[in-house]
Amino acid sequence: MSDRPDRITVRFTVLGPVSIDDGAQTVILPTAKPVSLLAAMLLRPNRVVPVDYLQNAVWGENAADTTKATLQAYILRLRRIFRKFGADDTIIQTLPGGYRLPVTAATLDLAEFRELTAAAGSAEQPEAELRHLRRALALWQGGPLANVQSEALHRDEVPVLEEEWLRTAERRFDVELGLGRHRDILADLRSATRAYPACERFREQLMEALYRTGRQADALWEYRSIKDYLGEELGVFPGRPLQQLELAILRGEELTPRPWAESRIRIGEVL
Repeated sequence: MSDRPDRITVRFTVLGPVSIDDGAQTVILPTAKPVSLLAAMLLRPNRVVPVDYLQNAVWGENAADTTKATLQAYILRLRRIFRKFGADDTIIQTLPGGYRLPVTAATLDLAEFRELTAAAGSAEQPEAELRHLRRALALWQGGPLANVQSEALHRDEVPVLEEEWLRTAERRFDVELGLGRHRDILADLRSATRAYPACERFREQLMEALYRTGRQADALWEYRSIKDYLGEELGVFPGRPLQQLELAILRGEELTPRPWAESRIRIGEVL
């Protein structure tokens, strides 16, 4: 059996609702166990995914040996769905120990996201890095696996994806700040801090952007806001970088961003 990923003629998404696109239409798949099975394979692309992992993703603690036949039936159902979209129904490969679904950046948004973040990490200029980061973040269409009811996937896999998004977004804001685009990113930074109120790095970036646009009072309000949130919700104080930034703002010090070459970090290094 050929392993060529170009046999896939459809595109899948997992960075949002799980969907399938044949170039003419995009269909968000219904919430069902076969979709949980598909999601589990797409989250481990180009690898043999063990049967027990797939069973746990679909049935959780209720998985048993008797579910193997049902798992095979779901595989057949997915292959029939693929045929309707013009895809080769053998793209789900049956291999010793499990199943494999080969993909490329052209056929899976997650693969494209990781390819773009890798390209960003090796970019030689900040503008080039920023282009890759923006394209990567634009692939996200809400919460990952939004239409998948799998406790195991949402517990074990979704947090990993969200961490990748966080590191990528943080890096994008760092590059934007380094390029002096403080005003341009204020709206996105506000959205990020509201979505992740405990993320100190987002709040630090927002404070810096506000301060560098002449809004010292607003920047200090953001510090008080996260200080109250961390104290009330987690019982902790803001970290040292936030405290130092607040002190610098109170003193009216000039904030000088680190040179781009010194501030670079490969997204994968923090995962």
